[in-house]
This record gives sequence, C-alpha cells and structure tokens, in this order.
Amino acid sequence: MSRRRRIAPVLALGVLAPWAAECSWGGFALSDYLIVVVFLGPLYGGAAVLIREVVRRTGGGWPQIALLGCAFGMYQAGLVDQALFNLDYLSDTEYADLASDPRATLVPGLEFSAADALNYVGNHIVLSICVPIAIVESLVAPDRRREPWLGRWGLAVVGVLFVLGSLLIHSDAAKGFTAEPHQLGFAVVVVVALIVVAVLTPLPTLERRFAWRWPRPSAWSRSDARPAPRPFWSAVVTLAAAATAGVVPGWGGVALFAGAIGVAVVVVVRWSRRPGWDQRHVLAAFSGPLVLVAAYAYVVPNYAPASPTEALIGDLAISVVTLALLVPAFWRLRHEERVAARPIDEQATSSEGADR
Repeated sequence: MSRRRRIAPVLALGVLAPWAAECSWGGFALSDYLIVVVFLGPLYGGAAVLIREVVRRTGGGWPQIALLGCAFGMYQAGLVDQALFNLDYLSDTEYADLASDPRATLVPGLEFSAADALNYVGNHIVLSICVPIAIVESLVAPDRRREPWLGRWGLAVVGVLFVLGSLLIHSDAAKGFTAEPHQLGFAVVVVVALIVVAVLTPLPTLERRFAWRWPRPSAWSRSDARPAPRPFWSAVVTLAAAATAGVVPGWGGVALFAGAIGVAVVVVVRWSRRPGWDQRHVLAAFSGPLVLVAAYAYVVPNYAPASPTEALIGDLAISVVTLALLVPAFWRLRHEERVAARPIDEQATSSEGADR
C-alpha cells in the first residue's frame, strides 16, 4: 500500500476532529476555520488518531472508543483548558448571557457544574472523537476500517504532537485560571480509570469476571435474532437524545439529558447485536448529533462578535461541509452494499474501482 493511502485517513482525521469539535456547531466564523484546524489539530486530531489506533490494535470496538473519548473529554476540560472548573470560562464570549448559570448545578466539594460536565465531556465523546472516526472509516476500503493506519514511528510522532498541543492550548485557553489541587486530582483519577477500563478490561471480559452480578445477559452482550432497523432510526435515536441538552434548566435538565443519553446508548447497543447491523448504522448513529449541531449553528452566536452576514456565511458553510462529509460517506457504504449483492467476478472489478 502506498504511503499516501496509509497517511491520507490519518490526516483527514486530524483535520476533521478539531472542525467537528469547535466549528460544526457555529463556535467560529468561516475565516477562522484554518486557524482552528492548525491550532487545535495536534490536540483534538492527535487524540482521535491515538484513540482509534489503540482500539483497533487491541481489537476493541465502539464501546472502547467512547470510553477513551470520555477520558479525553475529562482530560481536555479538566486538565488542559480547565473550563470544567472555571465557572466564568464563558464570561468573555458572546455566550456570557446565553449559557445557563453553572452554579445552578454545582457539585459540592469539587465545585464544578454537572450540566457543564455533561456538555463538555459529551461533546468531546461525540464530536471530537466518534463522529470523525465514523466518517473517515466509512470513506476507506472495508478491509481497512478495523486495521491500524500507523506504525510505531507514526504513533510516536502523533503522541509528541498531542503533548505539545496540550501544552499550547493550556497556555492559551486556560486564561490564567488554575484549578485547585483536589479538582485536578479528581480529573486525573477519572481519566486514568476510564483508560484502564477501556484498554485493559474490555466490557465483555468485565461481565465474564463478575457474571454473578449479571444473572441475565446485559445489553452489551445480548444477541437478538430480529433484523437491525434501518440506519435512519439510529440517527433518529441519537439526534433525539442530543436534542434534550439544555431543554430544562438546573438539575432537572441534567437528569433529563443523562437519562436520554442512557436510553439512546442501550437502544443502539441492543440494535447493534442484531443481524444486519453494519457501518451504515454506525455512521447514521453519529450523524444524528452532527446534523443537529449543524442546524443549531443558525441560532447561536460565534464566540467572538460577528456581523449578521459573517454569521450567516459561517452557518451556511457548516451546512455545506456537513453534507460534503456525510453524502460521500453514505454513498460509499451504499455502493459497497450493491457490490456485495453482485456476482463475485463483478465484485472484484467494482471494488478495485472504488479503492482507486
């Protein structure tokens, strides 16, 4: 395989991760996209690449990707820019009067907002990690989706860039704020625990070790003979769960959002155990939140003040980019499905053409 074909998906993931995390919902104007990608690429893109490589090398799947995405979310919000513990983090942006008061859902002792924790960490799980990986893996050949894309030297380079990116963002985005030692310690413990669970103790193994606690098979391991629903319904479930964010203020909103996420996870996991579940369902499940935030961009401001024209151009650009990402990805998967239904000799010809 040529070096270009090996490196292209890595570069795509490195660019898409910062864009999806910070631009897809309207946080930045169109003119800032290049700066966002260059400035945040080593951190966000590096995390997405490292998480994918670790999971694919260890034979893990999407539960492990989500757990490591959660670890990255806590790492970013709790240790890098420390926005989780800085209750005035948005006070110098256009969101100062729009964001809900973080003190309304303050966790005693640790002094962080539970609502902010769900938003910050949840956005990193979905937008920073899962959405970019799902899209890029959908655009590569089927036999490369679960294969590592980098060797040891490539991983080392990405790791160095990730560390340097973390230091750069901390020096700029922390805004002179430093969390208390016990807050930083809490964040470190959560990050380490999530990494240990994701990498060293895959969920099926955990269930086997503690089978006496689960007398019946759980949603992670239960099989179902019924066919998987259409991919469209995967998108509906995840979009509906994401849409509950911020609907109700205070602790009621935290409970609603957390409950909706829990229901969506259980439903999607159970569907994934059914025959016929494939990459189209995975892409659809993560497309739901991406489409939602792309629409959300039309009703929220940028971080920095922007004219109505600049804001509208940026919102339209988000819609165009979102379509430019999802349409080819779904088309590619649909093409694979059609090829799989053809005779073997025709499949070989079509697959060679698609790979080129």
